[in-house]
Amino acid sequence: MSMKTFFVGAAMLIGLAGLAPSASGQDNIGGHIGFVLPLVTRANGVTTTLSDRFTIGFPIGVTFKGGSFNLDLEMVPGITASKDGQPQVVSLTVDPGVVCDLGGGVAAGLRVAFDVNSSQWGFIPLLNKSWKLKNQSGFFKAWFVEADLPIKFNRPGGSGAADSTPVTFAAHFGLGF
Repeated sequence: MSMKTFFVGAAMLIGLAGLAPSASGQDNIGGHIGFVLPLVTRANGVTTTLSDRFTIGFPIGVTFKGGSFNLDLEMVPGITASKDGQPQVVSLTVDPGVVCDLGGGVAAGLRVAFDVNSSQWGFIPLLNKSWKLKNQSGFFKAWFVEADLPIKFNRPGGSGAADSTPVTFAAHFGLGF
């Protein structure tokens, strides 16, 4: 299938979706935006912090609510500051997952992470605490803080050297809708 055919088909589906009547009284789809800071990373026996090489990500997610278990489809574009004459690194991680509502604004989940244009993939266990906004008549319904623990692996067939398994502790802040 050519890229042109793909984009024409995708545009037609998006156009048809706009013709569907809107649902009223249902709140089955939500989402979030925010930023994430990888505070500490351990890889190859070396610990690095955010101050060693500043990195920030901007998660965007769509949530399909299904009671206490929710499917969350997230993408995280990120940027890592240049260091020692190296250029800045721009990345994209696609990390769908399941998030379980534990009650009281607390949720726990697990994502599967795939770094685009990279050999890395992994898992992201998370713990989330949200607070409802007082004025819920607006677009955003809550703000949240999330602790993430990305564990990444390299796909086989890389450079042949022993691959590291970086583990990171990250803080994710954002708004939910």
